[in-house]
Amino acid sequence: MLILASTSKTRKSLLDNAGLRFSSHAADVDERAEERAASEAGGDGRDVALLLARRKAEAVSSLFPHAMVIGADQTLALGPDLLHKPSSSQSAADQLDLLRGKTHRLHAGVSLVQNGLELWSHLESAELTMREFTPEERDDVLMLEGEAVLTTVGGYRLEGPSIRLFEKVSGDYFTILGLPLLPLLQALRDFAPDLLTPQD
Repeated sequence: MLILASTSKTRKSLLDNAGLRFSSHAADVDERAEERAASEAGGDGRDVALLLARRKAEAVSSLFPHAMVIGADQTLALGPDLLHKPSSSQSAADQLDLLRGKTHRLHAGVSLVQNGLELWSHLESAELTMREFTPEERDDVLMLEGEAVLTTVGGYRLEGPSIRLFEKVSGDYFTILGLPLLPLLQALRDFAPDLLTPQD
């Protein structure tokens, strides 16, 4: 039994497209509290992404101990600062203005947990640079995106119209979407190959 500790449409779509049979269950984790604790301990965006991936997998594993649970999380770092999902369209516009003309990093962590024990974890990062777009270009993109940008860290979707705002992208596409898929598939081959076998 394979469970994704998330109800993210993007992550579910990535696993679906890879032909995996799984269920999804939201993890009850206080992300901001975990982030504060990691930051106070000297952790950065990479540490936070891995920690939250692990905590989510552990939380769902406590409910389904015999299942193989995938936990995943992503952080956006602009220098030492971490950005979060915008709370409104105005907040999304403000975040895009903050990122305009600058390079930021996306850190995506993934963890496999079974019976409450972490079997494997992995972190990948990508570097993205935004153009010096105009306010009109920003507003056009936000209109095209609609409320979808409120579900993503940074207030943009690289797989959507937001791509218009970018100058350069360096890194794995799946990592940018929030799930390092190729390393995860290898880990499943190593720890639970039967979960990759088609079933009637």
